[in-house]
Amino acid sequence: MQYKRFYDNKTRRAPDVMVVFGRSKGDRGSYLQWKEENIIPQVVFEILSPGNTHREMIAKYNFYQRYGVEEYYLYDPETGELTGWLRRENELQEIAEIIGSVSPRLGVRFETSNGKLQIFRPDGQQFLTYLELDRLREQERERAERKRERAEQAESQLQALRALLESKGINPEEL
Repeated sequence: MQYKRFYDNKTRRAPDVMVVFGRSKGDRGSYLQWKEENIIPQVVFEILSPGNTHREMIAKYNFYQRYGVEEYYLYDPETGELTGWLRRENELQEIAEIIGSVSPRLGVRFETSNGKLQIFRPDGQQFLTYLELDRLREQERERAERKRERAEQAESQLQALRALLESKGINPEEL
């Protein structure tokens, strides 16, 4: 089945997260499919928010169905519920047992713990949350700062030792 392609800027949908294979990496304000060799996003993630209506979410599903998205995932952070659909026989079909399932395109595995979604990379490592990444960045920044301070302290001690040797008439370069 041939899916409708975007050749205009009037048909639009902005998912929360999408993955598009076959396009170069880089920041984009928007993914303009008609300017991206008309490549359809293969994987789409939507995160429910209190402002989303049932009607809006049905419209999004219908849009992704119509335009050929291969995998569509919907996550409700309030309930911890993840729902997913995979394209089979030209139709998005719900994944019956999503917990423990693996995305065919991404190779990531979906799990839950204490009502929270956990996503594991193909190598089995869990993706970190934004807060966890931020904490790691802060720890790395602090580690680098301590290392810089130790280097400055060592340099200061070296200079003091050179000065002491020179005050005793010893050339440190000749040692």
